[in-house]
Amino acid sequence: MITRSEYEKDILQQPNALSEQLHYSLPAELSELDVRSYERIVLAGMGSSDYALIPIERRLIELGLPVWRIDAGRLLDMPALVTENTLLWMTSQSGMSGEVVRLLDCICQPRTLIGVTNDIDSTLAQRADILVELRSGEEATVSAKSYLNTLVASYRILNVLTGEAEQPLLDRLYNCLGDIATLVTETTSAQSLADTFFCRTKPRLVMIGIGADAATAMTGALITKESSKVSAEGFIGGEFRHGPMETSGEQMTALLFGDGSEPTLIQLSQDLNSNGTQVITVGPCAYPGSQLLTTPGDDELVRLIFAMLHVQQLTVTLARGNGMVPGEFLYGKKITVTV
Repeated sequence: MITRSEYEKDILQQPNALSEQLHYSLPAELSELDVRSYERIVLAGMGSSDYALIPIERRLIELGLPVWRIDAGRLLDMPALVTENTLLWMTSQSGMSGEVVRLLDCICQPRTLIGVTNDIDSTLAQRADILVELRSGEEATVSAKSYLNTLVASYRILNVLTGEAEQPLLDRLYNCLGDIATLVTETTSAQSLADTFFCRTKPRLVMIGIGADAATAMTGALITKESSKVSAEGFIGGEFRHGPMETSGEQMTALLFGDGSEPTLIQLSQDLNSNGTQVITVGPCAYPGSQLLTTPGDDELVRLIFAMLHVQQLTVTLARGNGMVPGEFLYGKKITVTV
């Protein structure tokens, strides 16, 4: 009998962690902010905390707002992006990441700092004008609970800032908790994919997403490397055609994330399938010539949650196939404090 790793235990705890986030009341100060009164809005984080803000960036841009999503490491290189009339929305599971802590010491004091974190005693929490708690509980290794709770918290904040009613979103997510609890225990599809992957002599893995689903592709590639020690690359939209396409073929597995309707991924799926690449759609509808890992299709956030659950299960089976303990760090730590 295989003993579950701490990462696997975290995956199983996600329904309860999500429930904690859904029961959490957002700070009243959020509803008092006028997002159109700021010179600019800067979204910052590192790793999955950065990628989780991709859908938020898109929605704010659609509203015609001046928004920059920039990882905290790059922001350290161009701190002048934060001005005295900036709304800085900074996300960090630990609130203590090296780049985040250093940024808070070197940037101009923004007009408003929204800090999203799991640790209310962290540097980010203490410096924030408005603190939003993730409520994801303790997490041992690779981000699982904290990523999903970051997604949900981010969409909730967005709703408040843009004046949308929050209850319909909460209701949709409450209604999904049972299906989430089922999926976190389902490993059959992921095991089949892992078995096929390791049958190759030089296996390669890519994850490609478009729109909001780019968050899943980028985070998925990141946690695959962390949790399974399998090299995986993440791409947004048409990036893959600009060079990486030359690495595709019979040795590659490509996961495509989206709702099945994006012309860019429809054509890419056809082209990859024709050159022997194994193509997997993670979404509500399969792209041409691909296998399907099904997600709900009627709500963007729900789709992103279920897609990430599929990826998490894949990372576990890849780790086992690679002779590794899923989620166990070899060289890093849970909180990266070195800049």
